[in-house]
Amino acid sequence: MLNTKEVDLVVVGGGPAGMAAAVAASEAGVEAIVLIERQARLGGILPQCIHNGFGLRFFKEELTGPEYAHRFMLELEKHPGIEVKTGTMVIKVTADRQVMTVSAAEGLVCYQARAVILAMGCRERPRGAINIPGTRPAGIYTAGSLQYLMNIEGFLPGRTAVILGSGDIGLIMARRLTLEGIQVKAVLELMPYSNGLNRNVVQCLEDFKIPLYLSHTVTAIHGQKRVEKVSVAPVGADLKPLVEKGFDLACDTLVLSVGLIPENELSLQAGVELDPATGGPVVDSFYHTTVEGIFACGNVAHVHDLVDDVSTESAIAGRAAAAYLRGEIRGTRWLPVKAGRNIRSVVPQRIVTGQATPLYIRARFPERDVLLQVGRGRSRRRIVSPGETIYYTVKPEEISETDGWIGVSLEGGEIDD
Repeated sequence: MLNTKEVDLVVVGGGPAGMAAAVAASEAGVEAIVLIERQARLGGILPQCIHNGFGLRFFKEELTGPEYAHRFMLELEKHPGIEVKTGTMVIKVTADRQVMTVSAAEGLVCYQARAVILAMGCRERPRGAINIPGTRPAGIYTAGSLQYLMNIEGFLPGRTAVILGSGDIGLIMARRLTLEGIQVKAVLELMPYSNGLNRNVVQCLEDFKIPLYLSHTVTAIHGQKRVEKVSVAPVGADLKPLVEKGFDLACDTLVLSVGLIPENELSLQAGVELDPATGGPVVDSFYHTTVEGIFACGNVAHVHDLVDDVSTESAIAGRAAAAYLRGEIRGTRWLPVKAGRNIRSVVPQRIVTGQATPLYIRARFPERDVLLQVGRGRSRRRIVSPGETIYYTVKPEEISETDGWIGVSLEGGEIDD
């Protein structure tokens, strides 16, 4: 017989998002919370992020990834109403908030929850998703998997490396490889701008004199048992390689930092609507999805620059789930966000009227001296870039309900070459 347990709240994912959401919900009065994590320990990706730079916003001090995770683990211990289930895989979430799990310790268990928070995080885009031609030798890694191998397993991947993609993990791994004595020949970026934070470009590349080739990509991988070299070429305005202008870089390691994908298979199972721009669920100001009683936060909702933002956002979701269980946020009125000029994505995608809502906005391309327009609100920005979040809190008086939607756009800028 299936073991079924009734609980107030199930949080799927024990990374920074799930832990922050569970703690916030408990502090807001939710008594029976189950926090489910498929790995053997909590923390998500944080335990392998041994560099500092975490916590400056949320904890007001600089921490490493493991230290940041440990802070939340200590918070969890203060809340006996939170039951932590590690080594437990969620295999199904339904629209009526049934969460099916399996583990070696308990076998198959079904939790019937009054509310669910999805906090599964994201995964890396692999080589197969970008179709780099060539052989399949050893020495090809995604940036996150290499980070785990080096920082957790103590594995040295090679002696010379090329990194494809200038996302933050790729930039951080360029520095990490260099510090371990591995020569990083180059970081290649398909776009004409970096996709990482500017501080990481400076601290991880410029400080170590690692060359960054913008508008370049890998066109082929060479080697039999081991990577021997990669072919590199610039790309045109259509992002297609100009092979005739290409060159080779000798290396024994290729690191791929080519994007992150929110983990939303469970969300789709439950019937949650996804936003094509973010790859995550469509949410309102409370991070309530399109399915009643199911919330989403952290990198499963949209990929964040900073873990501090993940914690802040997830705390909102945790408190909102508590309010939902008290019957306080049901039937709220919201307006959809309409992305305008140079806007790639906006989260939340639905703004609840009558309250201030922090927005996470992404630009499509770099610009200088632009005017951010959100409803009736205005804010001058010196520079915007796709690699960095634009923050804006929209106030109730900046929303016109007669329009039926809220426009967000960047106007009057000069393209940043």
